[in-house]
Amino acid sequence: MLRIAVPNKGSLSGPAADMLHEAGYQQRRESKELRIVDPVNDVEFFYLRPRDIAIYVSSGQLDIGITGRDLLIDSGADAEEILPLGFARSTFRFASKPGTANGVEDLKGKTVATSYEGIVAGHLADNGIDAAVVHLDGAVETAIELGVAEVIADVVETGTSLRNAGLEVFGEPIMKSEAVVIRRTGADAEEAAESKVQQFLRRLQGVLVARTYVMMDYDCRVEQLEKAVALTPGLESPTVSPLHNEGWVAVRAMVPAKEAQRIMDDLYDIGARAILTTAIHACRL
Repeated sequence: MLRIAVPNKGSLSGPAADMLHEAGYQQRRESKELRIVDPVNDVEFFYLRPRDIAIYVSSGQLDIGITGRDLLIDSGADAEEILPLGFARSTFRFASKPGTANGVEDLKGKTVATSYEGIVAGHLADNGIDAAVVHLDGAVETAIELGVAEVIADVVETGTSLRNAGLEVFGEPIMKSEAVVIRRTGADAEEAAESKVQQFLRRLQGVLVARTYVMMDYDCRVEQLEKAVALTPGLESPTVSPLHNEGWVAVRAMVPAKEAQRIMDDLYDIGARAILTTAIHACRL
């Protein structure tokens, strides 16, 4: 039975459960459940603190897990990313009082407060910067006001909370994070669970594609078919079927969801009609 670690709370938990449900896996009904078995898919899910998941996976007790790239790197665990999942995106930046620093090169001899000591220490080392790193849990904005550090390193979304604290970001981003699937580094590809791991990854990849594309159907005149196909090339090529009325064909193709409205306008302009889009709930490529 494949053993999978899933975040039990926080910004990773809900989206991870939704994706697993869309992929056909049973999920817990109550937040207090720490372990469930999905006998139909031969999978066992363990609901763990997001920060601990990389440690459990690296130990080999669990086959794979879903966590944040930031948490994986910060843990220093012997685990590796095998599939990005596209949700819980975040950016890590340095911030300080205006005029304190312009880039990482200005941090020599300074103290940096952060909740992600492993990420920050590694980034400073990679840039050859000798600076002290102080680990704090929770909001770190007050570290500068209270004199604990001159600089903080934290997740930055809109930057509103930093501006409210009189701080500004500087330098290049430390890293960009998102939810990822991880497994133990160098896991033996011949292990019995490998085929189940690959099936799991295919299912999640199918969900990612289904969320990214829509299916588009339309009718067009034969003489406009080449122009229409250029607008909707599909993944391999579109499906084209003759209609009862001579000179007309029906076309079906997957198109990027973000571009669907523009493509519909362009198709209409070249004479296509009965243009429809439908959601894709699952797929395999």
